[in-house]
Amino acid sequence: MTGYATAAADLPQGSLQVELRSVNSRFLDLQFRIPEELRALEPVLRELVQARVSRGKVDCRVQWASQHAGERRVALDGAALAGLKRLSDEVRASFPDARALGVGDVLRWPGVVAEDRVDEERLRAAAADAARRAVDELCASRAREGEKLKAALLDRVAEMRRRADQAAPMVPEAVAAQAARMAERLREALGAADDERLRQEVALLALKADVDEELTRFRTHLDEVTRVLAKGGVAGKRLDFLAQELNREANTLASKAASASLADAALELKLLVEQIREQVQNIE
Repeated sequence: MTGYATAAADLPQGSLQVELRSVNSRFLDLQFRIPEELRALEPVLRELVQARVSRGKVDCRVQWASQHAGERRVALDGAALAGLKRLSDEVRASFPDARALGVGDVLRWPGVVAEDRVDEERLRAAAADAARRAVDELCASRAREGEKLKAALLDRVAEMRRRADQAAPMVPEAVAAQAARMAERLREALGAADDERLRQEVALLALKADVDEELTRFRTHLDEVTRVLAKGGVAGKRLDFLAQELNREANTLASKAASASLADAALELKLLVEQIREQVQNIE
C-alpha cells in the first residue's frame, strides 16, 4: 500500500526530520537513508516501523540540519590544553632538543578543540518521537487507501456473486443438452442393443459436466472474502489465499463448461478474480 508521512523535531543544535514513503509490495522491505553520524538511530526506527507495518516497500529518510551550519561553534578545552602543555614541558625537560609543538599540532591533538555536540540521548529520544508521529501518519494514510480498496473489492465480489447466480440456472440445461448429444453419438457408435452401456456413459458425462459443486465453493469463498473485509485488520495474505482459491474454482468451471454461455460466464469470473488478485497483493 502507498503512503507518505513526515515529522520533525527541533533541538538547540539543529532540526531533525523523519520522512517515510511506502509503495506496494507483497512483503515488507525497509530501506533506510540516514546520515552516517546518525546511523545509531536505525535500529530504533526499524523497530518502530516493523511494529506497525507488515507489508510494503518503505523508504525511511532521516535528515539533520545543524542550527549553525555556516559557523561551527568550537572552543578550546582549557583542561585538555593545560594537560598537553604539561606533557610538552615534561618531554622537553627530558629531551631539550625536541621540536616545540606548533599551533597546528595543538589543534589536532584529541580533545583540545571542543565542539558543540548534540546530546545523543536527547537526539535519540527526539528521533524516536518524530518516527512515532511519522509512522502514525503513514498508517493513517495507508488506512484511508485501504478503505478505498475495500470498497473496490466489495464491488468486485458483488459482481462475481451476480455472475455466479446467473450461471447456476444454466448448468442443468447445458448438462442435459450435452448428454443428449453424447447419447446420440453413442447410439450411432454402439447401436441400440447396448442401452445399459449407453446409460452408463451418459451418466458419467453428466457427472463430469456438472459444476454445481464448483459454484457452491466459489460462493463460499466470496462469503469468506466479505467476512475478512468486514473484520478489518491485517488481511492481505488471507485475501491473497482466497483469491487463489477463487481462481482455482473459476478455472475448473471453465474447463468443465458444457455450453458456450457457461464458458463465457467462467471467463468473466476469471477476469474479475484476476482484478481482485492484483488488488489484494497491495493490501496489508
